[in-house]
Amino acid sequence: MDNPKDKRIEKRLCHQWPVWFSEDFKEDVFQGLMVDVSSSGLSFTCNFDENCPQPGQQLMARFSIPCCRDNNASAMTSFTRTGRVLRVDTLNSYVRRIAIQFDEPLSLKPGEQAAIAMMHQNSAV
Repeated sequence: MDNPKDKRIEKRLCHQWPVWFSEDFKEDVFQGLMVDVSSSGLSFTCNFDENCPQPGQQLMARFSIPCCRDNNASAMTSFTRTGRVLRVDTLNSYVRRIAIQFDEPLSLKPGEQAAIAMMHQNSAV
């Protein structure tokens, strides 16, 4: 049954992969761990310290997602996107989950790409 509180209009790709973030990539760059991604946004975890992003902050993020290319299961597509921090969730006293909305959407829908790749893998077996 559909969750009436879920406002997501697109299936997200749940994927644990490094994310690099910074205000401009000219000075300090920090690492997080991707939680999920859609064409319009990204969530990741990072250490809670003085470099932890804050709601409303503009960030630039670099990340990669798996893609379906030439039957290569390890193929990745990389992106760099700017966006605004929508939410910072406390997971514990050391880790926060950051949700950002991209200024410009991705050219693909990662959740759909993952489903297509899975269908190709299943048909190859």
